[in-house]
Amino acid sequence: MSLLITDECINCDVCEPECPNGAISQGPEIYVIDPNLCTECVGHYDTPQCVEVCPVDCIPLDPDNKETFDELMVKYHKING
Repeated sequence: MSLLITDECINCDVCEPECPNGAISQGPEIYVIDPNLCTECVGHYDTPQCVEVCPVDCIPLDPDNKETFDELMVKYHKING
């Protein structure tokens, strides 16, 4: 499952540089996460780094993009070679 940034985002700019896959970018109003690039940091870290640094806890799992650990690992290998 990829992650999702909710409208509670305060645009504090701390999540974007923490993403090892470059999945986070500035959207029209708040930051957004590209589900095609988000691996929940699988392959890089034990926990999603954007969730770790978010001061307002606005990055839950995206219920529309459910993926298993194995699927996230395959995505990680596609992105990172």
